[in-house]
Amino acid sequence: MTLAERLAAYLSRTEGRAVVVENLARISGGASRETYRFDAISEEGRRPCILRRDPPGSLIDTDRRLEFLAIRSFLGRDVAAPHALVLEIEGGELERPFFIMGRVEGGAPASPFAVDPYGAHAAEIGEQFFSIMGRIAAEPVDALPILEAADRPAPEDCWRRELDYWAGVIDADELHPQPIVRAAIRRLRAAPPPPASKIAVVHGDFRTGNFLHDGAGRILAVLDWEMAHLGDPLEDLAWAMDPLWSRPGDPRISGMVTMDEALAIWSRASGLTVDRKALAWWRLFASVKGQAIWTSSAKAWLDGGMTEPILLFSGWLTARAQDEILARHLLELGPA
Repeated sequence: MTLAERLAAYLSRTEGRAVVVENLARISGGASRETYRFDAISEEGRRPCILRRDPPGSLIDTDRRLEFLAIRSFLGRDVAAPHALVLEIEGGELERPFFIMGRVEGGAPASPFAVDPYGAHAAEIGEQFFSIMGRIAAEPVDALPILEAADRPAPEDCWRRELDYWAGVIDADELHPQPIVRAAIRRLRAAPPPPASKIAVVHGDFRTGNFLHDGAGRILAVLDWEMAHLGDPLEDLAWAMDPLWSRPGDPRISGMVTMDEALAIWSRASGLTVDRKALAWWRLFASVKGQAIWTSSAKAWLDGGMTEPILLFSGWLTARAQDEILARHLLELGPA
């Protein structure tokens, strides 16, 4: 049976009615899930859907249940989260774990490396982008579905948990000495940030390129929730501000708004005050996290188990750019 036939068999069995799958097509990019678009046809009509299936091997060790529950946590909460429909842990007819969510039509992601990704709508997109991030940070976590799968750290432990994890990725996957990122890790441990002002949902990869927009100034959907967790909301803010996502010489974050504008928008939406020193710690951390991902990209490509071209690009060219960003952050921060 083809993948489309197996998917149709699964939906027919679980929904108790005949379902036909049409227009199944792989979406390129990404390394933590196989992603497909398809239409599910039943007596109720046509449903545009997205399938996210675990690959045989994954670049980033993520929990598909946590991703599913993170998306479900924000349905109807004004953060443009897709509609999480079905989670299958055992794999069923598709053999490997997967989940299905509604497909948002009429939008496209912007490349983080585009010269002017949003054109005349840059300020509008920036306002929405940092407002959505702020609303995610503002949401009380106690009643959210994500609590079923996510560990809730103590406010003073957020930084250590994230740094230990990503430093461990570098330890496991690096192919050659990396003195710059090692210096950054030492600097982060020597001068940790204050405890998180609140425990919030952290999207984990909130940046340009990971949302759909309509080309006319409106964000339609926030994508790629696979690294979602509970932690310090400054982590998301810092990741979005990493210079890697912005054009050299452009004072705007990812071609949207300036840093001061972004912080003001985020603070209004989240109700939180930004501690600039804490944000500086998280910005250095963001580049360590980035370098960990690029380190894993290089290893995955050389090992031969994963052949997405993005891994080759990230493992070398992006890694070198991240080294330069790390070095600049270290110079700006000075000794601990």
